[in-house]
Amino acid sequence: MPTNDSIVLDTILEQKKSQIADCLRDDEYFEIFTFEQILKKYDLSYEELISGKIGAGDDGGIDGFFTFINGEILDKDTNLKNFKRYPLIELFLIQSKRSPSFSETAVEHVIRSAMNIFNLDNDLSILKKTYNSELIDAISSFRETYLELISIHPSLKIIYIYASKGETQNIHKKVYHSADNLKETILNCFRGATVNIQFIGARELIDASRLEKNYNLKLKFIENYISRSEDNYIVLATLKDYYEFVTDENNELRQYIFTFNVRDYQGNVEVNKDIQKTLESDNELDFWWLNNGITVLSSKATVAGKIISLDDVQIVNGLQTTNTIYKYLKNHSNDNEKDKNRAILVRIIATNDTESINRIIKATNFQTPIPPASLKATDPIQSDIENYFLSKGWYYDRRKNYYKNMGKPIDRIISIPYLAQAVMAIVLREPNISRSRPSSIIKTDSDYKRVFKEKSNLELYMFCVKMMKQVELFIRSTVAEKSKQDDYTFWKHTSPLQILSFHLAMLLVVKLLSKNDYNPTDVEKLLQVELKQEIISQTLFELIQLIDGYVNSRPSLSINTIVKQKEFVTYLLENVNLSSIE
Repeated sequence: MPTNDSIVLDTILEQKKSQIADCLRDDEYFEIFTFEQILKKYDLSYEELISGKIGAGDDGGIDGFFTFINGEILDKDTNLKNFKRYPLIELFLIQSKRSPSFSETAVEHVIRSAMNIFNLDNDLSILKKTYNSELIDAISSFRETYLELISIHPSLKIIYIYASKGETQNIHKKVYHSADNLKETILNCFRGATVNIQFIGARELIDASRLEKNYNLKLKFIENYISRSEDNYIVLATLKDYYEFVTDENNELRQYIFTFNVRDYQGNVEVNKDIQKTLESDNELDFWWLNNGITVLSSKATVAGKIISLDDVQIVNGLQTTNTIYKYLKNHSNDNEKDKNRAILVRIIATNDTESINRIIKATNFQTPIPPASLKATDPIQSDIENYFLSKGWYYDRRKNYYKNMGKPIDRIISIPYLAQAVMAIVLREPNISRSRPSSIIKTDSDYKRVFKEKSNLELYMFCVKMMKQVELFIRSTVAEKSKQDDYTFWKHTSPLQILSFHLAMLLVVKLLSKNDYNPTDVEKLLQVELKQEIISQTLFELIQLIDGYVNSRPSLSINTIVKQKEFVTYLLENVNLSSIE
């Protein structure tokens, strides 16, 4: 009989799914929901949550596989050379089961997988016979990262989390015994690592789902402050009070208030070492004398006594300083008199004007050199795309998680990197770049300008998004079943959705135009063309045949490698049938 907590959780899931995830099956959404609650402090986007999802079948009992380095999610574009000594690698292995209890069998399944995937002597090419491509890709990325960073002595923390609709207080002792065996298995592979085992049931998922992001924060400040008007302030806050301003009730940094900051935390770089030295110093100079301070944007600011209340808080400059202060104070006693008295300078600007916000972000982030494309979210073309998408019922997330936080549908939220991937594949005929460099496409100014031109046809961007979404939906709903019927062994250990979607989209344009050397102007001729399911099916069938021919002549290369090659794209364009589609 379902418990009250299980019934409440089902109600929450039903309501949320109907609001934001009607495109997903119940079991798919439950996994995404649990990932979101478990990894809440990392403020991941839906794309990032889905990227860590391991496909059904041959998944080794692992539903979610997420790797973080110094709190930032590892992706294909992470530059490992940027990390200095002693980085923290966190690996989350998540089992997400809709069952009403916790099963010993489920944990045992992961134990068997851990013996295989964490043994670095085990060749991944052999493991492909046992596990699906998503898990192989994830473990390959983790292994490569761990081994490349080993010379700078990373700390490794592996967290296994088993989530279900059960009650954690009723977990059988045999399940705990299996969990202990899993911990021992992992430690045998990575001696010196930290391994945590957690069980999360219906009550814990309910509580986590109710923890809302708080953008309305109060900052205590020292008595004297400067204000030229009601929309801008300069205040001095003690380090302790600023720490409380940027952390939540669990003493975790509020990552979501840094969405507008154009840089990521750079870890143990020179500037942060200097900030750390200043914090640790016993000299009489106040901290704010030696630091440029923090810039905060707010939609409204109200002062009462020695407290300033801020709505819609975003820290647009001062990420490095804030992270360093956070790490320092978290590791030091709060009763340190030195830290209670030292202060930091905080500039507060209250405005709702988008143009002003963009100018402030640019101005406050030009003190040190950064690539022009890093400021992409503030460019006029990005605002134009966002407004155009809104008019069509789509949500262009140029400010990460802005529309996710508003509860907009998962399949209608489009990130800047996703749009860039779609344009690169569909308009520029480079699906290999879309697949191999998903987020770094627009990190260089030259690539950024190829994708986002000042006088671009906004309707063309919408066409690319709709085509990609239609292709992905088709693959998700039909390919798995079709592959079983037609016995395409190719599909068993690959991920069509993740691997082939961009190449398929390019070939669809080729087929629709009957032209393999098309240009952006040609693509604009297709803006009003209806993409039928039959066309996708026929083109996908031909793509499979072309891949089989290419793979047979290059048996040493994996599918994951091939789809990232320019030569493969050339092969497709030269061999695709240009005759009209029936």
